[in-house]
Amino acid sequence: MKNDNKKGFYFKQYEAPFQSPFDKLFGIFKELITHTSGDFDEAIDWLRELDKEYKLTDEHYTIDDFIEDLKKKGYIRDELKEDGTSGIGITAKTERAIRQQALDNIFGNLKRSGSGNHKTKHSGNGDEHTGEFREFHFGDGLERISLTESLRNAQINNGVADFMLTENDLVVEETQYKSQMSTVLMIDISHSMILYGEDRITPAKKVAMALAELITTRYPKDTLDILVFGNDAWTIAIRDLPYLKVGPYHTNTVAGLQLAMDILRRKRNTNKQIFMITDGKPSCVREKDGSYYMNSNGLDEYIVDKCYNQAQQARKLHIPITTFMIANDPYLQKFVNKFTESNQGKAFYTGLKGLGEMIFEDYETNRKKRIK
Repeated sequence: MKNDNKKGFYFKQYEAPFQSPFDKLFGIFKELITHTSGDFDEAIDWLRELDKEYKLTDEHYTIDDFIEDLKKKGYIRDELKEDGTSGIGITAKTERAIRQQALDNIFGNLKRSGSGNHKTKHSGNGDEHTGEFREFHFGDGLERISLTESLRNAQINNGVADFMLTENDLVVEETQYKSQMSTVLMIDISHSMILYGEDRITPAKKVAMALAELITTRYPKDTLDILVFGNDAWTIAIRDLPYLKVGPYHTNTVAGLQLAMDILRRKRNTNKQIFMITDGKPSCVREKDGSYYMNSNGLDEYIVDKCYNQAQQARKLHIPITTFMIANDPYLQKFVNKFTESNQGKAFYTGLKGLGEMIFEDYETNRKKRIK
C-alpha cells in the first residue's frame, strides 16, 4: 500500500507576489515624490528615466496610463504653481500613502507585534494585563478575578469531592497603567544636510513620517509635534513632511530646544521627551536684540554653552533629550557627550542606515517607563 504521508521540506523557485502595473509603479513613485519634496514633475521625470533603464512598463501600460490612474484614484490634482502657471500636485491621500509606506519600510516589525499601548513599571488598577497573580484583597474589582486560577486554588485547598470556593481561594491578575507620551521631534534643516554629496534630509523625513503614522495609528492618545531648525525654529504639520527641504541655514540648536520645551510645557501628559535628528554642530544663536551670532568654524564656546544651558533646563522640567547624530565627525562627539550629560538623556551615533529602527526602539523603551 502506497504511503502518501510524506514529511519534510519542499523547495521551489521563489515567485514574487503579484503586483498590478499600477501598484508596482506607485511604490516607486512614492519613493521618488519623497526625494523630490513633493515635486510631481520631477518625480515623473525620474520615473521615466528609470523606465528607460529597467523597462518598468510596456505597450499595454505606460507612464501616461499611470498618471491617468493617479488622477482617477485621487492621488494627484491640478493646481496653480507659485509662479501662476498650471501644474499637478499630490493630494492628502498621497501624503497618507507616503507616511504608511515609510512606516512599513522602517517599522515593518510592528506587524509582528501585538496591539496596545506602552506600559509603566507601576502595577495597580491599570488596564494592561501582566500575567502575574496575587491574592484577592478587599476593594479589588470583581472583573479582575482570575476564574481559572481561583478554581484551581479551590480544588487544591478543598478537594474535588467537597468542592467549594471561598474568598481565600480568589486571586486577581496584576495590571499596569498604559502611559501617554508627548514627543517633540526636532529635524535639522541646515545646509549641511545635503552637503558632501549625501542626502540626509530624505531619511530624516521618512523617519518623521513613519513616527507620525505610528503614533496616530497605534498610540492615538500620544501627541507628536514636529519642528525644524535652521537659523530659527518653527513647527510644521505632519501633512507638510513630504515637502520639507533644507535651506541656506546655519544650525540654531538653541532655538529648536527652546521651542520644543515651550510646546511640551503646554502638554498635560506626565511623560514628555524630545528627539533631535541632526548632522552638525550648533553654529548660530539669536540674540535678545533680534540679531544673529553665527560661527561655523569649530565649536564656538559661546554657542555650545547656551546649548548646555538648554539641556539643563530641559532636565529640570523632567524632559529627556535623545540625540541622533547622523554624522561621523569624531570632534562632535565631545560636544554631544557633554550635552547629553547635562540633560541626563541619551545619544546615538548612527549613520542614515538603521536610523528609523533606532528611533522606534527608543520610543518604545521610553514609553515603558515612567518619567518622574
